[in-house]
Amino acid sequence: MTTTTDLDFRAREALRLIGPDPENWVSDRPGIDHNVTIVGGSGSGSVFAFALRRAGIGRVTVIDAAEDESLAGVWLTRARMKKLRTPKNLPGPELGIPELSFQAWYEARHGAEAYAAIDRIPRVLWAEYLSWYRQFLGISVRYRTKLVRVEPAEGFLRLHLEVNGVSQIETTRKIIFANGVAGTGGAYIPPVLADLPRNLYAHTSELINFEALRGKTVAVLGAAASAFDAAGVALESGAKEVHLFARREAIASLPINRVRGYPGAYFNYPELSDSARWFQAWRFRQVGSTPPPDAIERVIAFPNFYLHLSAPWKSAQEKGDRIVAQVNDDTFEFDFAIAGTGYFVDPTKRSELADFSQHIALWRDRYQPPAEQHDEDLGTHPYLGKAHEYLEKVPGTAPYLKDIHVFNPAGFVSFGLPIGDVPSIRRDIPAIVSRISEDLFFADWEQHEARITGNNIAPDFEDSLYAAAVWKQPAKVAIS
Repeated sequence: MTTTTDLDFRAREALRLIGPDPENWVSDRPGIDHNVTIVGGSGSGSVFAFALRRAGIGRVTVIDAAEDESLAGVWLTRARMKKLRTPKNLPGPELGIPELSFQAWYEARHGAEAYAAIDRIPRVLWAEYLSWYRQFLGISVRYRTKLVRVEPAEGFLRLHLEVNGVSQIETTRKIIFANGVAGTGGAYIPPVLADLPRNLYAHTSELINFEALRGKTVAVLGAAASAFDAAGVALESGAKEVHLFARREAIASLPINRVRGYPGAYFNYPELSDSARWFQAWRFRQVGSTPPPDAIERVIAFPNFYLHLSAPWKSAQEKGDRIVAQVNDDTFEFDFAIAGTGYFVDPTKRSELADFSQHIALWRDRYQPPAEQHDEDLGTHPYLGKAHEYLEKVPGTAPYLKDIHVFNPAGFVSFGLPIGDVPSIRRDIPAIVSRISEDLFFADWEQHEARITGNNIAPDFEDSLYAAAVWKQPAKVAIS
């Protein structure tokens, strides 16, 4: 029996057994720097890089605006949950190679019994696993590289970047936006907070100095997971009181998205009619996003936590560097407010898309729901194609949109999942990579036709290999 102290032995063996990565088959084009540019270098961006490599697609670059790996993505920055919200056994970054999974990585370090003992994956360990995944697979991320503007050109896209603060232009044939909620539209700030001085409130998407809230009275607006997570950190940081305000009369507890998790619904969801997909998205909005039970338990463990139901804020004013809020018939004063109010989705509000955002088809352009299902916010989601590509509002006006693939929560109405999270990896990353492969191949079909039709390959053997075995008619002997 072979023994080894190499924790990654099985992962190395798995890569050895699946064979080397295919060579890059994509034809070079003059003036093109990259075949694919992936925007976002955290979890899903790294998985795309590996999947493209295994598909034989080279000249792929991964960019991220963060200073370094520790500040990229949300896991060590803006995410405040103690555990991931998804089940620990969902297929994810391993892309069908079990030895690259979180479970395999964790068991190699802590044992199978330790893995069996955890109910969900701790957030910090997930960040550690993703870091290992990048390093083990040799995935390079260009940090301090911010995408400022995408400029369409003939047959490619011109990227206006800031690299270490210096303007730079690069070209690419394809873009994948794997940039999470940051790439959808923006953080939703309730109007009731918008006129307050900026030092009196923050959104959960921002870095918040929770230590500065020690001894302070804090309001949290919203009742989904991020709101409860922020309330939990504020309490753990020593806040005097934390009041969480929910618009609904009860905290959403029915996880209706989970009903769609069985293979039939999961894999066939993109084929549903527009009316069916809209209804499912609308129904989710009506029911609400559910926080996990442990997020609620985290805050109710504190006697200085107060939950307000059916309590939307009517108004908020500054008074002596504090917030005076009118809620129903009550008046409250707070030192600070945190908006756990989610994000809005609208590609027309993304500055990097400004050159062509008016051409992007939105759901409101393609589908008019019944009056009772009207929802302005769902209507501004992009109406995406089967490979998550932008589509034209008016056919023929912006053909380059098919080369921009969206793998972030903006795809929710089109695909029925929180796109970019673990549940979407198994279905959607292969679909996007397959389409990119198809597009790049047929865009250069003449070159590939010549390649697959030609004989520019060495023969496996020479005629001499079998010459001695060639049958020859025996010579006839003359009879005298």
